[in-house]
Amino acid sequence: MEIKFFGATKFVTGSNILISTKKYNLLLDCGMFQGEKEIEDFNFAQFPYDPQKIDYLILTHAHIDHSGRIPKLVNEGFKGKIISTKPTMQLCEIMLKDSAHIQESDAVWENNRRKRAGEELKKPLYTIQEAQHSISYFKTYDYDQEIKLNDDIKLIFRDAGHILGSAILELWINEDGNNIKIVYSGDLGMPGRPIIRNPEYIADADYLIIESTYGNRIHENYSDSMDKLIDIIERTALRGGTVLIPSFAVGRTQELIYELNKYYEYTNTEEYKKIPIYIDSPMAIEATRIFQENAIYFDEDAKKLILSGDNPFAFDNLRYVQSQEESMNLNKAQYPKVIISASGMANAGRIRHHLKHNLWNPQNSLVFVGYQAEGTLGRLILDGAKKVKLLGEEIAVELEVYNVQGFSAHADIVHLKEWLSHFEKKPKKAFVVHGEVDAANSLSRELLYDFGIESIIPNFGDGFIIKDGFTSQISDLDINILNERFDILNEIELLEDEIKNLKLLIEENKNDKILRKSYDILKNKVTEAKSVLLEINLLLGK
Repeated sequence: MEIKFFGATKFVTGSNILISTKKYNLLLDCGMFQGEKEIEDFNFAQFPYDPQKIDYLILTHAHIDHSGRIPKLVNEGFKGKIISTKPTMQLCEIMLKDSAHIQESDAVWENNRRKRAGEELKKPLYTIQEAQHSISYFKTYDYDQEIKLNDDIKLIFRDAGHILGSAILELWINEDGNNIKIVYSGDLGMPGRPIIRNPEYIADADYLIIESTYGNRIHENYSDSMDKLIDIIERTALRGGTVLIPSFAVGRTQELIYELNKYYEYTNTEEYKKIPIYIDSPMAIEATRIFQENAIYFDEDAKKLILSGDNPFAFDNLRYVQSQEESMNLNKAQYPKVIISASGMANAGRIRHHLKHNLWNPQNSLVFVGYQAEGTLGRLILDGAKKVKLLGEEIAVELEVYNVQGFSAHADIVHLKEWLSHFEKKPKKAFVVHGEVDAANSLSRELLYDFGIESIIPNFGDGFIIKDGFTSQISDLDINILNERFDILNEIELLEDEIKNLKLLIEENKNDKILRKSYDILKNKVTEAKSVLLEINLLLGK
């Protein structure tokens, strides 16, 4: 059995893990890369495996850095099953369509520039129609249900406590009579958070794949963070300003609504302090509807609140903004207000328009309530940028900037260790993913010193063979050879397409010597490429 890592390796986004047995190929997550342009360009690269040969994609949750390339996978030949919880599938439907809308809009904007420059036009990563089509591949299951994929592979989803429907994966794979258990944490949540239940504990594993987003940090106290947010809102309102909160449309926004509902309805708040709270994200509004439909997965406190007759996603000074016109009008209004808008890292969506109109005004405040990946606009501002480029304009950053970390939906190092302490049978080895280098290194040290678990922090493309209870890395030479083989196969496919087109042209222009010469050159290139491919196959023993 082989495990290969093709995303979220020494960075946070693009989760994508390939597990191959003699009979089957399965993926764990298929996320989008987010951050700097060089990282986001990975989204347009071909997959480093053949999507047609993937039998299953097991999805831990709907966040776009775990699900965002699913339509691309389907477009490139995937015909297998996507296995997830029901809420994950429901949230993916809105998130992937929203992602496609952004891809299409970005392509239109970029192509207008390319037309003027006489450059080749760009296709979107996928369309809204393609995103919708990919949902037909989903097959959903509940938590704690034993899912038998075939005679050799079974799995169980456990609640990860990260967002609605998020799952820890317990995966059993039988190969050559050896039954190996792999646990993949997905994104682990923080215990004691509103709405979502606490992460479940796992008793045993042979191998562990664990996230490390906050593997080197301790979060602020949650109630202190909520007090801090209320204080920021009230101080900003007193000076007539606007509070901007870039927020993940799924999970974080619903949590903020829930907590603000409790504050404004249950703490005898004076009427003058009940300033308008605007949720300006159609996707967040749709996600909130899905949350309401899945209250069965809420924690006990949230259920009690609902049973008491309260809708925790509605209160008097809360407004949901649907239309673009109403969204634009918010920036014209001069009264104090709070605007909660996606995206959470300020890389796309309506929040960018609000930032453009509000960053320069020192009366206003900007509050980050979630992780900001390297290279994102949110991270640039958080790191102290004095000016940023937004929608073609350079904007000064003059407002007050806050980073309220207590809202994070990712376990910090304290709770990662607490979760690990419940393993009765320790993993033989752990793979540390989904964290920047410092965070991954920190968790790796804790695994060794506190739990005696050796760990590996894989690079992109690293592969490991698990056999007879031992783990060995596929050599760099083998990785390079595999990648070269994949590139050559793609090159041959492209060349043969060109040859077909040339043959048609030659039939129409039989006396064109230039076409015939081009045809001969391409045929020779294919022959050379196939010769190199034969040598590579011999090296790989295939």
